[in-house]
Amino acid sequence: MAGIKDLKKSMGKRPEGKRLERITASSNYTEGKFQNVQQTEVSPKDVSTLAVIKEMLTRPKSVRPSAELPNIKTDLNTISSDKPVMVWFGHSSYFIDLNGFRILVDPVFSGNASPVSFFGKSFPGADKYEIEDFPEIDLLIQTHDHYDHLDYPSILKLKSKVKKVVTSLGVGAHLEYWGIEPEKITELNWWENHWVNPNLKLTAAPARHFSGRGLSRFKTLWSSFILEFKEYRFFLGGDSGYSNQFKEIGEKFGPFDLAFLECGQYNEKWPQIHIFPEQVITAAQELKAEMVWPVHWGKFTLSVHPWNEPIKRFTVAAEKAGLPYISPKIGEPYTLGENFRQEDWWNFGNK
Repeated sequence: MAGIKDLKKSMGKRPEGKRLERITASSNYTEGKFQNVQQTEVSPKDVSTLAVIKEMLTRPKSVRPSAELPNIKTDLNTISSDKPVMVWFGHSSYFIDLNGFRILVDPVFSGNASPVSFFGKSFPGADKYEIEDFPEIDLLIQTHDHYDHLDYPSILKLKSKVKKVVTSLGVGAHLEYWGIEPEKITELNWWENHWVNPNLKLTAAPARHFSGRGLSRFKTLWSSFILEFKEYRFFLGGDSGYSNQFKEIGEKFGPFDLAFLECGQYNEKWPQIHIFPEQVITAAQELKAEMVWPVHWGKFTLSVHPWNEPIKRFTVAAEKAGLPYISPKIGEPYTLGENFRQEDWWNFGNK
């Protein structure tokens, strides 16, 4: 019974009270749900649920790596630089150190991108970090509430280490339900901003996606974020299919020193809610990003493509377009502006 209670708790809580009043007053909330800027379908109408299930059940062995992923165990407590330092942990979890100010984005360290152990298990080599490895976190950023971005077990372990949370409108209901103090949480609607401290400003921006845990969808918001710190500007993409939002964000906030853009878990059966690797190039150009870090791959199997297909397709397209990029090993630190020797560490055989 304890397991059933834990599963129910992991689904979170719907917004209510004053939080719900704020949501219902939002211009992007109509007919009882948040809306994308551009007409969006989670799956096209001509794609049956049965076809999706069948494809997922018959995935090839190549969706998982044949060996442990190359990785580096960095001591996150001892990072020290006057330049931004970033560490990726696979999928969309990453750490940013801004001259001692520590930021963690979408941490998923329970070993699964779902509330159950038999689905979404992390790859060997992408599971070397635990919450205990992290120092105190000055700012936790949660882009939206899907299980592969908002992880209940990780939040339970993290909450005593986190000083401040900024998230999309409505997601705070889950966080409060799990024990994070309301005064630590700031929720943003699209185009709203928040000064975390005198040097750091966060702005929420549209993303073409959806939200939901369990059977509930569209009740909380999904966002990308613009992070401005002193002279630096970063785009934190969250999850998003391609649309004209990238051009609008680029015109309002670009250029960006670095853009974290999703690059995996795409499928022709859900083409509007995740971006394809070649589309990442267009999005980066429209954002006016000087460099791209492709994420949302390399840790979980949530689609049917080979595990390393996203990065292979992306790098071919990026090099053809002359777009600078970096893709360090899991746990390998990257210091912005410093020379980095890029290795094709993902090039090894599949099962």
